[in-house]
Amino acid sequence: MRKKWLAGLLAGVLTTALLAGCGGGNNEAGNSPAESGKPSDSGKKINLRLYTHGTEENYNWTKTIAAYEEANPGVTVEVVQLSDKGDTAEAMKKLDLAAASSEQMDILMFSDAAGYAQRVALGMAEPLDDFIAKDGGYKVEEEYKVDTHLNGKVYALPGKFNPWYVLLNKDHLDEAGLPVPTDWTWDDYAEYAKKLTKGEGSSKRYGTYFHGPQGGGWMEYVKLMMLNQPSGSDFLKADGSSNLDDPNFRRSLELRVRMEKQDKSSVPYSDMISQKLAYRTQFFNQSVSMLTIGSWMNTEIGGTDKVPLTFHVAVAPYPKNNPEDPIGYTPVTTDYMAVSSSSKHKEEAYKFIRWYTTEGQLVQGKNVPAWSKVPNEDVAKIIDTILSSAKNPELVDRESLVRTLVASKASEIVPPASYQSEVYKAINEEYEKLILGNQDIDTTIKNCQERTAQIIASNKK
Repeated sequence: MRKKWLAGLLAGVLTTALLAGCGGGNNEAGNSPAESGKPSDSGKKINLRLYTHGTEENYNWTKTIAAYEEANPGVTVEVVQLSDKGDTAEAMKKLDLAAASSEQMDILMFSDAAGYAQRVALGMAEPLDDFIAKDGGYKVEEEYKVDTHLNGKVYALPGKFNPWYVLLNKDHLDEAGLPVPTDWTWDDYAEYAKKLTKGEGSSKRYGTYFHGPQGGGWMEYVKLMMLNQPSGSDFLKADGSSNLDDPNFRRSLELRVRMEKQDKSSVPYSDMISQKLAYRTQFFNQSVSMLTIGSWMNTEIGGTDKVPLTFHVAVAPYPKNNPEDPIGYTPVTTDYMAVSSSSKHKEEAYKFIRWYTTEGQLVQGKNVPAWSKVPNEDVAKIIDTILSSAKNPELVDRESLVRTLVASKASEIVPPASYQSEVYKAINEEYEKLILGNQDIDTTIKNCQERTAQIIASNKK
């Protein structure tokens, strides 16, 4: 049975186009692995088209692509920029339209696990297992810090390793007499937020800002305390069943309600919606003192032309749930680099993503790689490279940034079910009722569990 989300995702038009695209590539040389290093069977020059949300500023494409092309004569890589702002939602919509239009697509970049899983289910990504077998048979879960398996197969390799952390306005901490945390809990975080909140009315400065989950996205902010544990970090389990009986789901909701409604130390959700607030603006204009966010912000925390830095910034690890818990477990984001199933140059596309997710990450110099063979001691060098292009690197507490990145550990990544977006949407709707004061926590949890069970049942038919 076709999943409900398929119609919503592509309005029925993409499936036909993808089938046509896949069928048209069956008799091409790139349909199966070939000897590594050959530009093509015919010896002609190969042009690979890379579809990405990544901007030049954040991904250093010019330098990165030039390095690859120099080492691989006869192959050129054309970057297809899907969003000038690096907006992942906009980029995915354009990617789907490009696929529906049967554009030449060789390399695809997905920005999140759900988007990756959905497009794998649509047949957009080529399985990489045969390529990996010919490439020495390495194990993705050992070669990289992020395991990209879906249903027992590998459809993408991970690029960057972006653990979540807490950005801190160090000037505000100094003003309040608070040290930069190196090991703390969510209760500590809530206390910091209260002490950092200052003023009233339109001039009020909040202790923290929790972005999302508008529209069913950024659901990390609804499961804060589910994310800081070795396993069980999502609303669904690996087998697709509900995980909403996890006590940390309730604790996460209680934390959000307490900080917004009782402590009044986090920016109200209603303000975020009505004023269309953006987390970067809120932090960099000093309207908030703390921001829990992914370390993709490494390229921005030292200030950019668009977003100048005018205060000192420090970094703290993602808070623990309990004092006795080990430090470091955190959600991790990555770029899922895939080979398009419609590509006529699959081997060349694989060769590029393998290089890009290993040596290419070091050439790019914009992110900490997910490649496991980069020693922890080299993380500091990577951070120095990243900060060297910042406008005001002297305002960044480099020691706290490096310390946090080295200590971070990826919690178990749960392969998303094809109906995950439906579950996210339902939980988002119930969460909004809670945070806007229209229902209590018990009702919210009950409704989330019932709606999730209904979604699972309808998709199992």
